[in-house]
Amino acid sequence: MNPNLIFLGTGTSQGIPIIGCKCNVCRSSHLKDKRLRTSAYVEYMGLRLLIDAGPDFRQQLLRANINNVDAILLTHEHKDHTAGLDDVRAFNYINKKAMDIYAEERVQHAVKQEFSYAFEEHKYPGAPEFSLHTIDEHTFHIGPVCIKPIRVWHAHLPILGFRIADLAYITDASNLADSELPKLKNLSVLVLNAVRPKPHASHFSLQQAIDMAKKIGAQQTYLTHISHQMGLHDDVEKELPSGIMLAYDGLTIEPDTLPVVQGLP
Repeated sequence: MNPNLIFLGTGTSQGIPIIGCKCNVCRSSHLKDKRLRTSAYVEYMGLRLLIDAGPDFRQQLLRANINNVDAILLTHEHKDHTAGLDDVRAFNYINKKAMDIYAEERVQHAVKQEFSYAFEEHKYPGAPEFSLHTIDEHTFHIGPVCIKPIRVWHAHLPILGFRIADLAYITDASNLADSELPKLKNLSVLVLNAVRPKPHASHFSLQQAIDMAKKIGAQQTYLTHISHQMGLHDDVEKELPSGIMLAYDGLTIEPDTLPVVQGLP
């Protein structure tokens, strides 16, 4: 039994289309060129996990018909990965408990600042309820599920990717040290960020992501956190090596039955 993955969003911090942009990608009517901010849903051994909760959180879960989440893993504190946390209120109500959120101490500090009203002694009725759990580079468990953090660098900011069984999810990386590669052996599925063809200060470029994917050697690699500068989905897909493809919003991955099963239209 291996994890199932739904790409809830595959765009950068501005999404696609970008407000006011008139480029051919932002004007495209192709659904695969419309990207919400990067987030993913993973289901494994009965555990329902969300990786990051950006500003499109509510829209993404409604669109994917996801009715419950057991815990949230945060890769880092940037707003395109955390701004939707207020919407855990729905799950607070459904589950009658605080939402379990797993993050590094630095990331927790940012969450407490951004959502200060959720941590007040006398909270406003209906404020979201968070139960924060501290993680680092060491393996941890949520119920029966073993999760192995992967240390990557987002320019000068240390952030985390995650491995669950034979699935690894890495976003917003510009560097991955060789010392972390043993954690990524024997993957069925690798998710890796690729922002655009040209080099970028804090994200892998397309070629850098391709090179890293080949180095890791997963059975299949899906590229995410894609900007409008990448180009049209179908044009880029034609140029990618075998075993590497662009993810898109709504794409559903079932590692037991590779290749992919398409989800949302």
